Amino acid sequence: MKNVNIASKHPKFITLLSNLVLAIVITVVSLCVVKIETNETLETVAKFNGTIYAGDQNSNKVTLMINVYWGNEHVESMLETFSEFDMHTTFFVGGSWVNENPSLAQKIKDMGHEIASHATTHADLGKLDYSGNHKEIQTCHDIVSKTLGVEMNLLAPPSGSYNKNTVTAAENLGYRTIMWTRDTVDWRDRDTNVIYSRAVNNMQGGDLVLMHPTKETAEALPKILEFIQKNGFVLATVTDNIGQNI
Repeated sequence: MKNVNIASKHPKFITLLSNLVLAIVITVVSLCVVKIETNETLETVAKFNGTIYAGDQNSNKVTLMINVYWGNEHVESMLETFSEFDMHTTFFVGGSWVNENPSLAQKIKDMGHEIASHATTHADLGKLDYSGNHKEIQTCHDIVSKTLGVEMNLLAPPSGSYNKNTVTAAENLGYRTIMWTRDTVDWRDRDTNVIYSRAVNNMQGGDLVLMHPTKETAEALPKILEFIQKNGFVLATVTDNIGQNI
């Protein structure tokens, strides 16, 4: 029987067939990728690279994350405001700050707020190796445990800087690494109205709102808490807010 070379007899047909097969393969792969990306998006709304950016987005809970390394003169006025509204949130404290301000740290705890870690020296954790991250977290933990009798399990990296070593060291020490949903940038923009707007505009359940004990934040706090109260939200600690996402 004589062999027939289809490719040589019908080159245009072969080219068309090849292009069709390639198109089908690309389409199938694209659909798979879209499906994977969609699933990952759904699974990482609150978590990314081992860090937590939001709490329970199906709830009405929001949290004001207060990172404390400076601004001692405004901490007490903020505590008084929280007390007036009968609300509690989470203070992320630096180990060196607790060492220097044990009475004020104790007052935060005594007034019912959650105490969490902001590492020890406000180091850039994202530039540290595993050992450096471990030391920053462990040292802060030991200081707070000894000073306040609190066994912390939440870490907010200073300046939001972290790497894989940070997350791994935190996990190995029983910590969850917390970022934020929205940032008031109150350390830079000393404007009460701007801080208020950044805190509450388009607020959603699960929000973790980053702030510091600045003069302008202390001034904006009553309005922020009033907004939370009047708009059906509940101020919660970070632990209470993220519970369903762990």
